Amino acid sequence: MALTLHEIEIARERISPHILQTPILRLNTLDKRLGCEVFAKLECMQITGSFKLRGALNKILSLTQAERKRGIVATSSGNHGKAIAYAAKMLGVKATVVLPYTAAKIKVDTIREWGAEIVQCDASERFECAERVCREQSATLVPPFNDETVMAGQGTAALEIMEQCPELSAIIVPASGGGLIGGIATAIKTVAPQVLVYGAEPAALPRYSASLKAGKPVPVEKKDTIADGLIAQIPGSICFPYVAAHTDAFAGVEEEYILKGMKLLLLEGKILCEPSSGIGIGAVLQGLLPVKRTDKVCFFISGGSVSLEQLRILEGIAL
Repeated sequence: MALTLHEIEIARERISPHILQTPILRLNTLDKRLGCEVFAKLECMQITGSFKLRGALNKILSLTQAERKRGIVATSSGNHGKAIAYAAKMLGVKATVVLPYTAAKIKVDTIREWGAEIVQCDASERFECAERVCREQSATLVPPFNDETVMAGQGTAALEIMEQCPELSAIIVPASGGGLIGGIATAIKTVAPQVLVYGAEPAALPRYSASLKAGKPVPVEKKDTIADGLIAQIPGSICFPYVAAHTDAFAGVEEEYILKGMKLLLLEGKILCEPSSGIGIGAVLQGLLPVKRTDKVCFFISGGSVSLEQLRILEGIAL
């Protein structure tokens, strides 16, 4: 299928009985630091703690009964796995989640508690591993991002955003493989083409900055990042054309500023999020994206699965 506004609207109808319409908050206390009028879309308050439930549910609910009966397999850095485990338990479907060894313990434990089988491997091998497990189990793969049905589910958040705050000037979205920003940008540019869509990715893994410059998906060197939900080394081949067509700019955010964004949101915004969710605020703090005082900017707070160990790191970060 092609990812269109129609498909995103169908996804919304399909998944709406099973998810929360998360709030947008006006965070006036952050305006001075960020130099714009600050809004936050709180997907950290979604049922499984992140936006990933939208895409996972849309994909699983699109499967035939025969496909569900054979079970599903997913690869994830954590949040997609949580969404898969939750949705599979709700629908009575057997699920296996392939995780990198670097996945946050809080995410691994939750996936296990919700009844999914876990297989762990090196982050660079997770997609090959998931495909192998799929073949062994004759199961259906539910990708974390490189799938138009998954992207349509993620795009439902954009429909909510524009209904909740139609006067927005821009939205800043964390980016990894591209499923979230691809879905959101496609929806936004269809219903409100004047709204700017910015992507924020770790400077350590600038897969979209490099790929947009090259005009095609290109891999970047594997490096560690505190943003454990944004570890893709290459854009999804299906995601890339949508992202290229509908985004206005990308920012590669340094690790220190990812943590600054997370800390500012916690101390001044009173919102607890995971490092990957602080990256948009970090991009503005680092001066990477053009915002001005009168701009109404929505920061997409993608998830809230954060450990005490990650919070302790913030003690050494100056604002």
